[in-house]
Amino acid sequence: MGYDIKQLKIEAKQEIERADDLKQMDLVYKKYLGKKGKIAEVFSFIKKATPVEKKILGKEVNIAKQELEKMFAEKKKDKERQLIDLAISKEKIDITRTGDKPKHGRLHPITQVQRECEDIFQSMGFEVVLGPEVDSEWYNFDALNVPKDHPARDMQDTFWLKQKISENSKNNFLPRTQTSAVQVRYMEKNNPPIKIIVPGRVFRNEATDASHETQFNQIEGLMVGEDVSAANFKAIMQEFLKRFFKTDIEIRLRPGYFPFTEPSFEMDARQKGGDWLELMGAGMVHPNVFKAAGYNAKGLQGFAFGVGLERLAMVKYKVDDARLFYQNDLRFLKQF
Repeated sequence: MGYDIKQLKIEAKQEIERADDLKQMDLVYKKYLGKKGKIAEVFSFIKKATPVEKKILGKEVNIAKQELEKMFAEKKKDKERQLIDLAISKEKIDITRTGDKPKHGRLHPITQVQRECEDIFQSMGFEVVLGPEVDSEWYNFDALNVPKDHPARDMQDTFWLKQKISENSKNNFLPRTQTSAVQVRYMEKNNPPIKIIVPGRVFRNEATDASHETQFNQIEGLMVGEDVSAANFKAIMQEFLKRFFKTDIEIRLRPGYFPFTEPSFEMDARQKGGDWLELMGAGMVHPNVFKAAGYNAKGLQGFAFGVGLERLAMVKYKVDDARLFYQNDLRFLKQF
């Protein structure tokens, strides 16, 4: 009759028994019970067979198909159960084993330094003030007595927003180059005596290297009153550095130049016996800055200073490249 159903059934059962995994079983299923499998071939033959052949083969092939499907389903169920048992055995929890420590987030080292600085200055009576990161040419340059032809205003040193430049500098905007831009903003709305610090990001159009970034962080300090002197500045800085570095620090002032202070000085610091390191610029507030803020400069004195938070962090943690703070390398950041 063309097909030996008994032999076909024996071969199929043997291959089902030999199948070691679900992938092999799937191949056996397709070979015998699939749409194009051998059982399907028999059914196709039956359609063209004689009535006698249809009666004999039809009964045999239906019985064979039912037996193979039952055998295949049972074998598949057993294999799936074995896989589940294996997975459970691997995932079994050993309650005596030490658990994995959860990974905690942490503050960025520059944020930690900023908060420590704020805490120290606040303990000495300073108020923490914030200002806009994008400010006008007036507050960033003019009000700080920076000359119109000063090179810091050039594109080579300053980022400027795309805009039509106005003759009124209050209408020209830029990402601030210094937190000093907040000085006049604050003095316009507050009468002396004043003791503030201004932390925040600043932006400068300069090449990036181990000690320079286009974006970095500063803390500006401003103290204004009737009897404020450079001696007050030196004493406050001495105390701040002692608390920040948690050791005795020597400081010295050298002549410097900043348009918004007169006299101006650079401040160097060192641990006793160590090398001097330039740390910040400072000076006594220029009378023109008081004038821009609407103050009567007669009888008023004040000092201002600016220090980079990255510089403080580099000294405190002995980091020799400022770019490391912004490369998002967790191996580096986890140390703080």
